[in-house]
Amino acid sequence: MATEDVRPAGHPLRRLGARRWPRRNGHPARDALIGAGLVGYAWIAGSTAPFSGKALVSVLIPGAVLGAIAYGRPPERLPAPDKLDITGVSYWLICLAAGFEWEASAFKDNSLSWHPSLTNLINPLLDPHPVRSAAILVWLLAGWGLVRR
Repeated sequence: MATEDVRPAGHPLRRLGARRWPRRNGHPARDALIGAGLVGYAWIAGSTAPFSGKALVSVLIPGAVLGAIAYGRPPERLPAPDKLDITGVSYWLICLAAGFEWEASAFKDNSLSWHPSLTNLINPLLDPHPVRSAAILVWLLAGWGLVRR
């Protein structure tokens, strides 16, 4: 399987040297150890009670580590676009306004059963320990993806 970059020459990610997976020069043992450590950390963090001190610390530790990595290795900036896509921005603004309205009206109504907040809708889905641990693992990987970019 070829791993060369197939993006056009002027593509911003090609200029940053982004590579496709799998990497040729990767270290599988190191990557497996890091993956096992992340899964273990997510499992332990998922076992903490919500809104407890342990849950706060389990979120602050990876946040501080990823923040230090991002501060120590700032990414190369992408060039600004020539023009702004107003249609795309308006779609995002409509979604943001609808979400804000949902949360504000649920807060005003004290999250009654006929108008629950988004948090009250998602909490039952994240209640099982394996699901909560998987969500924490996805959150950690998303943070790493942002730092790596």
